[in-house]
Amino acid sequence: MAATTRGRGVFALVGLLVVVEFSSGVLQGYYTPQLTDIARLLDIRDPDVNWLEAAQLMLSTILVPILAKAGDLVGHRRMLLVSLAVTALASLGLAVTSSFPLFVGLWAIQGIYSAWLPLEVALIALRATARPDPAAATRAGSGVIVAALEAGAIAGALAGGSATALLGSLHLALLVPGVLVAIAFFAVLLGVPAGEGRSSGRIDARGAVLLAVALSVLTGGLSLLRLTPGAALPWVVTAAGVALLVVFALVERRTEDPLIDVRVLARPALWPVQLTALLFGVSVLGAQGPLSTFARTDPRTVGYGLGLGSGALSILIGVYVLFLLVGALLLGPVSRRIGARRTLMAGAALVGVGYLALVPFHAALGELLGAMAVAGLGSGVLVAALPAAAAAVAPAGRTAVATGLTNTGKTLGGAFASCAFAIALAAGAPLGPDGRVGTAGSLSGYLTVWILCGVTALLAAACLAVVPAGALERRPEPVPVEP
Repeated sequence: MAATTRGRGVFALVGLLVVVEFSSGVLQGYYTPQLTDIARLLDIRDPDVNWLEAAQLMLSTILVPILAKAGDLVGHRRMLLVSLAVTALASLGLAVTSSFPLFVGLWAIQGIYSAWLPLEVALIALRATARPDPAAATRAGSGVIVAALEAGAIAGALAGGSATALLGSLHLALLVPGVLVAIAFFAVLLGVPAGEGRSSGRIDARGAVLLAVALSVLTGGLSLLRLTPGAALPWVVTAAGVALLVVFALVERRTEDPLIDVRVLARPALWPVQLTALLFGVSVLGAQGPLSTFARTDPRTVGYGLGLGSGALSILIGVYVLFLLVGALLLGPVSRRIGARRTLMAGAALVGVGYLALVPFHAALGELLGAMAVAGLGSGVLVAALPAAAAAVAPAGRTAVATGLTNTGKTLGGAFASCAFAIALAAGAPLGPDGRVGTAGSLSGYLTVWILCGVTALLAAACLAVVPAGALERRPEPVPVEP
């Protein structure tokens, strides 16, 4: 009876999780139009706003694997509620402080929302076990909640640009995301019944500390590389971070109940999915800044770029996000027709084709729009499909960890790409009228960005080709249900 109830409740669960992911999208889109106003509120320079992104990226990269593991052990619903509550409090706190250090701390804590999607996919995967095709139901549900995420990002960007004027105060405008997250918290608390699966075991404290230190050093080194690529220290710190990750892997292999079972990651059905997430992070997280700056570059000054204003740029971004949404919605029906592995490969191939098309076609807005539409369609498929694919091949009781690692890998791929792209764009940058290096990146740098994004996406498609046939459609093993 319980299994039948879970089967019938998949779509109701997805409907509730749509509220959560819509609020996640709002968080990701709402603040961008307000960053200059936030800088004035905090009495900082515009470049100092980058500390917000850096702090949030670092903390979310560290916490997502730990929160995902905790979800597998104590219940995904419980950890989703905890992460929603913490994010809501941090978001509401942003509205009542003018202290830069406190604002940075709260902004970093707000990044816990990165754990929502892995926990949600784990919940959907468990509820889908009683359906005839649980993997397909998981993919379809994942596509819907990712579509809600992208819709929330669009709504957030639109609302964020006018909220201060409508509400009359930046402090009041900053309350909006926190209120939405609080609504999502109560939607889960009241709408999602207890009784989700949880596995036996414990949190590997030693592994958690090692992973936190390793990722802190690695992301810190990557941040330094982006700021001072010519210095030796950033390379030393980055290498130390990689070495610590190797130490973490060796320690985890000897641990009875590890935080991340590296032996499981080596399975033929799982490592291509995780490697795809890392490679996909190069384009989906690393390329957005270069695309924006290229579109704003004045061709009358340097001979390339589109010279777009902020309004036209918002249209370009809107087209990209809209096709992300479409790609996420297409995941379910397309994967039912051609299979999960082929759908993933098609998504990666579309990303590769879209970015490689920019190499010869980047002189007009229509060309950029067309390429971004293709890349956005493929990116939407991958954003929704990767967590579902990881859930399909994860061992029983380790669903959230497997899905959470796709998020961590994607973030690390974006961090590596951000550093590499900054170096590429700085090399050969055009000189201004005064003979000094101007503000524009080099054309060779932009071409390098697009080539790297395209090639890594095609490499991801090749990696997915080695996933054993039918592995992504398997029926997940049941896990114990908490009382």
